Formats: sequence, structure tokens, C-alpha cells
Amino acid sequence: MDFSDLSTKELWLQMQDDLYDGQKDDVVAEVREALSRGFSPGDVLARGLVAGMDIVGADFRDGILFVPEVLMAANAMKAGMELLRPLLTETGAERIGKMVIGTVKGDIHDIGKNLVAMMMEGAGFEVINLGINNDADKFLGAVREHQPDIVGMSALLTTTMPYMKVVIQALKDEGLRESVFVMVGGAPVTETFAHQVGADAYGRDAATAVEIARGHMSARRQQTSSRLV
Repeated sequence: MDFSDLSTKELWLQMQDDLYDGQKDDVVAEVREALSRGFSPGDVLARGLVAGMDIVGADFRDGILFVPEVLMAANAMKAGMELLRPLLTETGAERIGKMVIGTVKGDIHDIGKNLVAMMMEGAGFEVINLGINNDADKFLGAVREHQPDIVGMSALLTTTMPYMKVVIQALKDEGLRESVFVMVGGAPVTETFAHQVGADAYGRDAATAVEIARGHMSARRQQTSSRLV
């Protein structure tokens, strides 16, 4: 796996293609090659991994790719991120935003939630993944500790969906609701339900969730800029 003969443009395209195909070892080798050429960790993240996951997300949304293929791509991205994460921390590279995500109390399903988490990280977010079966206190503690921009909740059972409202009410009761953008998702969840429980947005699938999260952060940056002018 020697990519030293590739031009810079070819290297980025090859990294994107290999990520798309879930070629984990090749992606790691390409990340190393890009770093050895003097590119910053932020450049490698944006031009290689994020660009590749953007294509994956678009094809997933359009029905060209399916969950198993997207999980393979996300795992390849994760392998590349393991190299970049400590370097990004050292250089203080700016992330798009921060997200806390978890499956709600009583629900132990996490494939969809993990897919969203991986694709969010691939899009440049710092993601705190709380795992499964999280009660309101776990979400509240994570919001206090990490001060995220976004809170994501997932449920796969109709019996656990109503707990999302419990978490949102707890955020209100503790004065934390206005500080976070709440997104909900999962197979039985609908846009109507999201509005009923007081969420800000409904992520129909992982790709849509990333688009919504990016749109929210972009709008927030514009609001901040306009206030500073």
C-alpha cells in the first residue's frame, strides 16, 4: 500500500474512493501519506475523510448505498480519525460543533445511533456517544460536562419513544433547554412526533441528520457574526 506515486489531487480522490468502499487499511495508509507530505490534520480531515463521507451520505440518502455499506465506510473513516484525533487536539483545530448522542432509557438498540454518531464525526463534529439505555440524568450530566451544541436522542421501540419528552422536559426544568439544539430519530419516530415532544428537528436518516446539524451550526455562526457587526 504505497501511495507515494500519487499526485496530491489523486491522493485525496483515492482516499475518498477507499473510504467509500470501506477499505480501512488503505485509508489509514493514505492519511499517513498525506501527513508525511506536510498537510495539516485539519486538511486531511476536510479534503479526505469529510469529503469522502459527504459522498457516502449523499448516496445513502438517495438509496444508492445501504446500512451495511455505510457502516463499512464509517469504520474506515473511524480508523483514519484515530490517527488524526490526537493531532487535531494538539493543533487546536476548530471543529464544526459538539454533539451528545444516546439511545433513550429502556432501549438497547444502537446501530442507527452509532451510524449517525460516526457520520457526524466524519462531518467534523466532536461527538460524545453515551451508548444505550440513557435516563434523563445521564443526558443532563453530559450536557453540563460537555456543553454541546446539539443533543441527539434515538429510539427504536414505540414504548421508549415517549421518554424523549421526559429528557426534553428535564432540560427545561434545569434551565439547559435553550442552550442546545435537540434532534430525535429512530425507525418509529416521525416529524410530527418530534414536534409533539418539543424537539427542534427530526433526522429521518443519518445523512439527513448530518445536513440538519450542519445547517443549524451554519445558521448559528451567521447569527453570531451579525450580532458582532
